[in-house]
Amino acid sequence: MRVKIVKAEYLQRRRNAGPPRAIIHFPTVGMDPKPVNWETGIEHAAISDVGLRRSNNQDSYAVALAGAPELWARRGHLFMVSDGMGAHAAGELASKMATDTVPHTYNKLLEEPPPGAIRQAIEDANGRIHTRGQANLDFRGMGTTTSALVLLPEGALVAHVGDSRVYRVRENRIEQLSFDHSLVWEMMAAGKIRESEVPSYIPKNIITRSLGPSAHVQVDLEGPYPLAPGDTFLLCSDGLSGQVSDEEMGAILGALPPREAAQMLVDLANLRGGPDNITVIVIRVGELPRAPLAPQTPVRNRAAARPIHPVVWILLGVLTLATLLLLVAHHFEVAIFTALGALVVGAALLVRRFGGAGTQTGYGQRFGRGPYTSRPCPTNNDFVDKLAKVVAQLREAATEENWSIDWTRFNTFDSRAMAAAESKQYQEAVREYGHAMCFMMDEIRGQRRKKNNGRSPGFDGG
Repeated sequence: MRVKIVKAEYLQRRRNAGPPRAIIHFPTVGMDPKPVNWETGIEHAAISDVGLRRSNNQDSYAVALAGAPELWARRGHLFMVSDGMGAHAAGELASKMATDTVPHTYNKLLEEPPPGAIRQAIEDANGRIHTRGQANLDFRGMGTTTSALVLLPEGALVAHVGDSRVYRVRENRIEQLSFDHSLVWEMMAAGKIRESEVPSYIPKNIITRSLGPSAHVQVDLEGPYPLAPGDTFLLCSDGLSGQVSDEEMGAILGALPPREAAQMLVDLANLRGGPDNITVIVIRVGELPRAPLAPQTPVRNRAAARPIHPVVWILLGVLTLATLLLLVAHHFEVAIFTALGALVVGAALLVRRFGGAGTQTGYGQRFGRGPYTSRPCPTNNDFVDKLAKVVAQLREAATEENWSIDWTRFNTFDSRAMAAAESKQYQEAVREYGHAMCFMMDEIRGQRRKKNNGRSPGFDGG
């Protein structure tokens, strides 16, 4: 049985790797069960777990909350996930450098509007990681993905490199706001084909863009997407998205509060094999305060500058040269006409080169083309049945292996879930099955802690 194998692997990995790692870079980050509540109208939770197949955790995350109304207006709240790549400790170092550098740089660039500041911060992190990789042979070629979400009064802004993801759940739909910089997604975009139509021999884990390997990196900006009370955002590494479908993620996020949803997503990915590190940040939006807008200066979107035909440059040069020659020859009347022609051509060139979509104000324009996927994620009987089978397998495995389990609590969760399912209260059923599943996984984690005479409390979903 799959669950039995997972249990044995889980305990062995925990002996080798220690407890799940939550990488904390700011005092406001972590697994505090109390929701963050500084007149911000948000609640968040973050977890980084080593998984079952890896000996070390190359994922990292950061959360930087605005500490005052003025900072909320100018900088917003920043959330970030990075998934490192590289041999030895290179990937772990790269992801940590990214999550250390980006929030620090972003909050220093107060004269830049958020879109320009977050792009510059990620580019700065790329340069630092690249320089560090070039300086040490063991770190050569190291890299990391980076997905950042900035919640602002104007909306949700996404900055992205790699295949970690940013999702939004709203009204029973889950939308992927970031574009995967992977070989599969690039083929889909180039060939206008569906993911199911990509040949099976194409590896799904090859990424086409990351921080570190090159001296320069192109950063995707998406949004801002207007915020609404009840919006739930998810940032995750591919350790989650590779094991749990979008629809399943959406149903869990819609049914549970952020702390419980984050734990259930990580546990479900581990129960399905946990082949990679798993990092998740879940953010739920409540009633956000209105904040006065700080003055914004234009931000140049360098990727959007449009090419100019050589003939236009030649025409501008001819008119300018003709004006100078006519002035030297004292043909002032004719020179006025050629000068006016040069001005008209020059103005048209500037409009063509930098006008329209080429200039972004940071708030008045939209970046990117997301959402890139949009799927319904109803909490229905089919998903509840899936969870019921997982919980039943856990029960069977625990009985066969004679695990030391608080069966009273587990059975309470299970009974509540079955009663809710029978009465078609599917969200309640998902919550209770989630409590049962996470409680059992916490009991498994407790097997090792008991030996050290220190047992942390189980998952309390009551």
